[in-house]
Amino acid sequence: MRQYTVTGMTCAACQSHVEKAVAEVPGVSSVAVALLTNSMAVDGTASNEEIIRAVENAGYGARLKGEEKKKSSASEKLAQEAEALADHETPKLKRRLIWSAVFLALLMYITMGHNMLGWPVPAFFDHNHLGLALTEMFLALIVMYVNKDFFLSGGKSLAHGAPNMDTLVALGSGVSFLWSLYVLYEMTYLLTQGTSNADLMGFYHDRLYFESAAMIPALITVGKTLESLSKGRTTDALKSLMRMAPRTAVIEKNGQEVSIAIDEVQPGDIFVVRPGETIPVDGVIIEGTTAADESALTGESVPVDKAEGDTVKAATINCSGFIRARATRVGEDTTFSQIIRMVSDAAATKAPIARIADAVSAVFVPAVIGVAVLVMIVWILLGAPVAKALEYAICVLVISCPCALVISIPLSFFAGIGGASKAGVLVKGSNYLETLSKVKTVVFDKTGTLTKGVFQVTAAHPQEMSEKELLHLAAHVERYSTHPIAASLRAAYPNESDSCRVEAVEEIAGQGIRAHVNGNVVCVGNSKMMEAVGAEWYDCHRHAAGTVIHVSINGRYAGHVIISDVVKETSKAAIAALKSVGVARTVMLTGDAKEVADAVAKELGIDQVRSELLPADKVQNVEELLLENKGNGNLAFVGDGINDAPVLTRADIGIAMGAMGSDAAIEAADVVLMDDDPMKISQAIRISRKCLSIVNQNTWFSIGIKLVVLLLGAVGIANMWFAIFADVGVMILAVLNAMRALFAGRTA
Repeated sequence: MRQYTVTGMTCAACQSHVEKAVAEVPGVSSVAVALLTNSMAVDGTASNEEIIRAVENAGYGARLKGEEKKKSSASEKLAQEAEALADHETPKLKRRLIWSAVFLALLMYITMGHNMLGWPVPAFFDHNHLGLALTEMFLALIVMYVNKDFFLSGGKSLAHGAPNMDTLVALGSGVSFLWSLYVLYEMTYLLTQGTSNADLMGFYHDRLYFESAAMIPALITVGKTLESLSKGRTTDALKSLMRMAPRTAVIEKNGQEVSIAIDEVQPGDIFVVRPGETIPVDGVIIEGTTAADESALTGESVPVDKAEGDTVKAATINCSGFIRARATRVGEDTTFSQIIRMVSDAAATKAPIARIADAVSAVFVPAVIGVAVLVMIVWILLGAPVAKALEYAICVLVISCPCALVISIPLSFFAGIGGASKAGVLVKGSNYLETLSKVKTVVFDKTGTLTKGVFQVTAAHPQEMSEKELLHLAAHVERYSTHPIAASLRAAYPNESDSCRVEAVEEIAGQGIRAHVNGNVVCVGNSKMMEAVGAEWYDCHRHAAGTVIHVSINGRYAGHVIISDVVKETSKAAIAALKSVGVARTVMLTGDAKEVADAVAKELGIDQVRSELLPADKVQNVEELLLENKGNGNLAFVGDGINDAPVLTRADIGIAMGAMGSDAAIEAADVVLMDDDPMKISQAIRISRKCLSIVNQNTWFSIGIKLVVLLLGAVGIANMWFAIFADVGVMILAVLNAMRALFAGRTA
């Protein structure tokens, strides 16, 4: 998916117009535009030039993210991302707001203070209605000029046949000003005809709307400023992460410690980290012990003890001891960089409810303009003065601006994603947040998900050989495997440097590993493998809670090894927590033996278990569960291994373990738990539901208030002041409510 920066967008109508323009480009399969971050994500075969041209033809600007430095380093790309998220808009809006407030205050002093309340003015203006009207005109013009962006954007969008929210503001303000200008000319005409200055008071009081022409853009600027401040707040978590990115690393080179730029670190380099320093890249400790503060990645404030052989991650803090570590992931491959990329990409996705809002806004503006014209015509036909009919039409234009709706929905989702990331839960998009909120069935992989994936050999039952010889054969066959079971077998027989010759190692999916050891064909795996090679195996009745690993030599059964996995401390509580948030069914799918799987499921309180499954069987079982679950909420699958990637993709929503999980699983998943704690699943569901609750509150509140005030405006009850304050007030309340999603992770 290619990412672009889009310029010139001011509202959801702009966003929708850009999406429509790009979607029509041949070769574009999907497009998502995020007003919140001024970004666009495009999938398809269309060239960058064609996509950018489509955006420009629509009246906006676009550039490919990072095109200035296509070969930029990881730190440069982070700097580019940070610059893209930098708040350049709020300072401009603040200046506009200050100047608008100054001149609008002077204008309101004349129109409200002097004319209605009798406040004093310079003697030159006393009873000089024409002079006061001219002054109002000049003050209104200043305010309108200060807020000229509304008129430029609204006019440009109207010229391109895609009127936006700025068009409504420009029309409301512009029509008010032009009508007032017409009345002013009429006043001058009357003076030339001999009308006294005192007789102009009726015109002055009843027919001039210069204050409305100035007030509409000024008060909308108030709302825009608050909106911009809120948008900046929602990206604070991401910006703070980027600021934490390490800039340098201390590596060992030619027997000396050398400080180098972070982009120069290569996989395999030995780096050192002293207490209080930031770990520069992902790696494995080869010397020393420490406690690492991983709160930036996992949301957990308690430091994690680290020893030789443990992994450390970039941007975490070495709290205590001196460590030496070997770099494993550098640059954009570090866990830290992946988090930033996932959170950043999430902004370009939309939840279904947000897409509905976009679709509504795309036709809303033209419809509102039509309604406003209709209201004006109806009032004129009913005999109302043109000035009053015009006022009612302008009220409709102002009231109808759905800024609260189209801003608060994406703001709520992005704030929810930011709040979840602070809690160590990475949600890759708003659509997944909405899907997660409706989860009723959770399906688990076992190893590495509900269990630690830390296996230990608890027994060895040989046949015609010693335990040591049996472990010796099993360990050598599993020498080149990265599976946790293989690691436990190697740990049980650590002497791998003997003279044994191991050749033709072959891993058979769902069965085990076969290899030639000193010329003998040795198979290590489950009962299916034994059956495949014709070995007469027998089950173990003494250690039913463990996994039985069978061994055969040249098709002759040689015995078995019992391996036990360690259940995570929080797994049982996690299952209970899921049921407390309304998850109706929990299921465990595993390739492990039935006895082991049943024992773990009973211990944790899992409703259903399916065991002895091949990777392909997991996909089939999930599809069956999806059919059973149809109409009863969504299904989530939780896994960590490479073999879980297809299932994570197939489920309604895939949840991966981020610490121990494979890259393939993390890539395929929609949600990533950074600390592998299954308790975070229920927390993620609560966060998503709170976020959706806020979205629904804003939706119904915005629509309800707008409809009521719109009706009052159309029948002449609500005046211009009421319309403006209603529009801005609803926007402010919706935006403030949306900000609550930032703290969803704290209370969930």
